[in-house]
Amino acid sequence: MARQSNQKSKLLRELAFLRRESDEEHPVSTQDILDDLARNGIGAERKSVYSDLETLVECGYDIQRRPGPGGGVWLGEREFELAELKLLVDAVESSRFITKRKSTDLIAKLADLTSRHQASALRRQVYMGQRVKSMNESVYYCVDAIHTAIAQGKMVTFRYFDFNSRKEKVFHRDGARYQVSPFCLVWDNANYYLVGQEPGESHTRHYRVDKMAQADISPERAQVPRDFDPAVYTARYFSMYSGYQARARLRCHQSLAGVILDRFGQEVMLVPDGAEHFTVTLDVVISPQFWGWLAGLGPQAKLLEPESAVREYRTYLQSLLD
Repeated sequence: MARQSNQKSKLLRELAFLRRESDEEHPVSTQDILDDLARNGIGAERKSVYSDLETLVECGYDIQRRPGPGGGVWLGEREFELAELKLLVDAVESSRFITKRKSTDLIAKLADLTSRHQASALRRQVYMGQRVKSMNESVYYCVDAIHTAIAQGKMVTFRYFDFNSRKEKVFHRDGARYQVSPFCLVWDNANYYLVGQEPGESHTRHYRVDKMAQADISPERAQVPRDFDPAVYTARYFSMYSGYQARARLRCHQSLAGVILDRFGQEVMLVPDGAEHFTVTLDVVISPQFWGWLAGLGPQAKLLEPESAVREYRTYLQSLLD
């Protein structure tokens, strides 16, 4: 009876072996497959292995063959190519909201999507060095709760904290729960943010998900403005720093056209101003991060309006000199 049960899993065992052990540079022989089956208590003949491989081909699996010495069979096309897995691992490693432990777990799962030979190369080639990572292990459950709330049109509640110099959590509002209508989740500057609005408030806020604790779905219906545009919202904020909204007019050298378009999109209007300059009016949120971005453009960008922001910018630059 046990032998019959093992025989039922024979095709799955063969497929798992091909996934784990084979790729174009590491084909496996029929004897390799037979040996693996034997280690799992499954007796088989070469003829049955050939038949099973044909069955896998009929089911849509890309079983490749190479005849002659050093040849064999391998699983060709997979769900993800090695280059795609490298990109995904890079994204996991560079994401600050994912903790070190969870990064290791996710990368191990991604490595299981290719052969063990390529998985080894994958880990070596995408090493990102020492990254600043979140210390909040519950971030994944918060993200899941927020996604579910958005899909159901419900509000979310959570506690919000920062860390003190002793690396202890210090909760805002004396630990009271926030209640927010979630508009969307935004991934910016390697962090996840919830964008939403609290009851009775007219302005939109954003909250770092890795600074949330005990996120839950509330039974109350969320109130989401129909005209809310996540792309417009994120373009106005620099590194998601809060501030006040303003229509800023800049005069820039032509060489900065790409910088402006990359940041604010192709829809912004660049108005020629002489042979080598243009002006552009932008809806931005004035914050220290905006001043830092503007200063980084150097003398090729000049803030023209509003006058109150011009004065504030001069004060900011003078404070740096002081």
